[in-house]
Amino acid sequence: MPGVDAKVEEGEDKFLAMVRAKAQVTLPLSEFHPQSMLKTALHEVKLPRFPVIDYHNHLDGLDPAQVLEVMDACGIEHLVNITMKVGDAALAMMERYRRADAHRFSTIGWMDWDGVEGNFDEFVVRSVERLERLVEAGAVGFKIWKDLGLTVRDASGELVRVDDERLAPIFERAGELGVPVMVHIGDPEAFFLPIDGNNERYEELAAHPDWSFYGSQYGKNDLLEQRDRVFRRHLRTTFVGAHIAENSEDLERVSAMLDSCPNVLVDISARASELGRQPYAARRFFLRFADRILFGTDLTPEVEMYRLYYRFLETADEYFAYPTHTSGQGRWCIYGLDLPEDVLRKVYRENALRLLPQEKR
Repeated sequence: MPGVDAKVEEGEDKFLAMVRAKAQVTLPLSEFHPQSMLKTALHEVKLPRFPVIDYHNHLDGLDPAQVLEVMDACGIEHLVNITMKVGDAALAMMERYRRADAHRFSTIGWMDWDGVEGNFDEFVVRSVERLERLVEAGAVGFKIWKDLGLTVRDASGELVRVDDERLAPIFERAGELGVPVMVHIGDPEAFFLPIDGNNERYEELAAHPDWSFYGSQYGKNDLLEQRDRVFRRHLRTTFVGAHIAENSEDLERVSAMLDSCPNVLVDISARASELGRQPYAARRFFLRFADRILFGTDLTPEVEMYRLYYRFLETADEYFAYPTHTSGQGRWCIYGLDLPEDVLRKVYRENALRLLPQEKR
């Protein structure tokens, strides 16, 4: 009946108008903070199943006494500070944490690129001397950061490639000294893509556009291939691929790299967010490479942060927040891996012990 149909349409129009009036249709994305309606199990893990070595953190700006308090509250047996200082400042930082507790803290040194724009051969000689000085002072490792391949340039103005053969003496000397080289080359996949509506980390990159490497001379895959050539070239040197070898979005590729590079371990620092949203693949990865995965956080030592990591590794909880800095990495939650005890023991502590000097064990 025409009259009835007209009244129904009029009623629907009024209802839709009322709904639109109640909803803030133009809500800015930055103000959208949905609360999950899922009712799932929550297992708070206050202490880890086994003592923990946090192999990847940055403590330069922190008070050692306060860090020790957090460590004691969270079952952290040992913590490795990757200092971002170089020269005498790095040695002073190492001494600061040695005085605080020589058995609870270790230091990984930082690559100093000062002088790279001059005579390259002389720079490499100085770099080897700097490495030797750090190790003599007690450094338990050495870190190469993502500025290599992205920003470091030589005298000709050209970017220095990760696999530049002129750097070989540095990696060889690290192997001779028995100290692992931690490598952080590249960043998450999204950081190499346009900052647009298709980028899963749009909010993070919009807030920090300087973190983007979109348009860089070398893309993410090229940087990883350069890095892997270094791994294979220096088989007598132990390498640690930071952040799941900077490729946590593609565990098959990481697995292939580990298969071809027996001298490489990886740490999980700052990648619970990626691993926890692919729990089946991640759990298989942990089980397969249990002897080559290191626990690390790369986050300010805080009680709740560590407990989230323990919950991620030890429980089968579903859809909960991942540990992160104040700015989130993406709009998703994670799932627990429920790892068996033998794997937890290796990841938490035993694998790191193999990389630490005897007096640190």
